[in-house]
Amino acid sequence: MAESDFALCGTCWRDAHFIGGLTCDHCGLPLPGEDREEEILCDDCLRVARPWVRGRAVLLYRDVGRRLVLALKHGDRAELARPVGAWMARAAAGMIRDGMIVVPVPLHRWRLFRRRYNQAALLSGRLAAEAGLDHLPDALIRIRATRPLEGHSRDARFAVLDGAIRAHPRHADRLRGRDVLLVDDVMTSGATLAAATEALHAAGAGEVFVQVLARVAKDA
Repeated sequence: MAESDFALCGTCWRDAHFIGGLTCDHCGLPLPGEDREEEILCDDCLRVARPWVRGRAVLLYRDVGRRLVLALKHGDRAELARPVGAWMARAAAGMIRDGMIVVPVPLHRWRLFRRRYNQAALLSGRLAAEAGLDHLPDALIRIRATRPLEGHSRDARFAVLDGAIRAHPRHADRLRGRDVLLVDDVMTSGATLAAATEALHAAGAGEVFVQVLARVAKDA
């Protein structure tokens, strides 16, 4: 997939579905039509209220985008966080605010123990470094383990995540009043990101923005 630790090979560049042009303002899904200076929402974001202000994604979750996510999550390819974190920082540029803090979606401690790292934290750390923002990798915790969400309906995903994420008590002072850039590897229904955003709001954080590496699209 990569010619080096920090670059995609030529074939992978051709097969990477980078998101550009007109996109949903809340989830980053590409939309038909020309980009224009107004808020546009996809059908999902019109039906489901998003607790965050704005969201962006770098790639569609297909072909190279899917392989990158799986390599980060299950393939021990932590070095990929360097290039893709830089891509994510560029995609997030329009959402950056003074004093913003970057926070990853958390893993439950048992899943973290098995995997040995949180891929969202690798990405958020690199994004924060590229953007010159503070990084708080353990700002959020999963207070209960949740079953894998693959194959579940949107409503089932939201039900599973309800109340599963909380702000870490020792970081309440650092979150209070600060805008947050919330980072994850992939967005499907948005249930995990919604639960994390609600936890940040409950801790007194300011506005929350979302940046993911890949966005699942129904026709992808």
